[in-house]
Amino acid sequence: MTMRRTSLDRAAELRTEPGVVDRLRGDETARVIAVRDGRVRIAGADLSEAELLRVPPSEIPDATWALLGRDAEGLPLLLASLPPEGDSVDTAPDETWLGLRDLGANLGAEDSELLIEALALAGWLRDAPFCPRCGGGTELRQAGWSRRCLVCGREHFPRTDPAVIVAVESPDGERLLLGANANWGGRMYSCFAGFTEAGESLESTVHRELAEESGVRLSSLRYVSSQPWPFPRSLMLGFRAVAVDEHGVRPDGDEIIDVRWFTRAEIASALAGEGPVGLPGPASIARALIVSWLEDQHETGRSGPQ
Repeated sequence: MTMRRTSLDRAAELRTEPGVVDRLRGDETARVIAVRDGRVRIAGADLSEAELLRVPPSEIPDATWALLGRDAEGLPLLLASLPPEGDSVDTAPDETWLGLRDLGANLGAEDSELLIEALALAGWLRDAPFCPRCGGGTELRQAGWSRRCLVCGREHFPRTDPAVIVAVESPDGERLLLGANANWGGRMYSCFAGFTEAGESLESTVHRELAEESGVRLSSLRYVSSQPWPFPRSLMLGFRAVAVDEHGVRPDGDEIIDVRWFTRAEIASALAGEGPVGLPGPASIARALIVSWLEDQHETGRSGPQ
């Protein structure tokens, strides 16, 4: 699920308005996205037609609040980050609570962007109540988008950690290299990924991760697209790359337990759920990179990165 530009307006100019969240909580036109434990409320029994449930603020009795922005019609959107315990929000029979992985690519473009914004901000509101410098308590500011320490006065903002994810193809463009993470027990293969270290460029991260996890050296590299991934606060930057050669690939034996070259026919079969291995779900940029490689091969008959 790569992110597409939508009509969602984050309304950053409202964040400095004193009391804006309290004002909007009393606005009958405002709508709220409720988040609890990394899940949101979904309306509709058919997942393929699911929509984020937007409710009036009066339906949310107990929550930590923030401003998400405005929808395509200009109506204000609020976030209600709910406590994990209890049942402070009644759920109607045709509603359910689902996470990003459950929803996959079933939401429309605006709802997808809104979902990730809500999950990422709710996670920060839940997990960062204290100052990381001195341990003091904090107060929310900027409509839920910053915290000010009540002890040392330092201001803190939601953190985003950059990570790379890479689809590596053979020199002739006919095969794709994928790895099996130890956490998956060998049941699924995906692109190679890793976090950028302090003082490291994205390009250096790609070359380091591929060398560490698969022993592969790269002859070319290009950026494709990005995807915010709120588990808990990553920004996945997707790349396509070409290996110097197909020989000498090996898993690191720790994080990656197997690496394999897959033909186009094998990738097409796996995407259809017919084996030989499982691939990432439709919510992930990993799958988008794999599909992009396959479609590029079918359309042009040659490798994508030049």
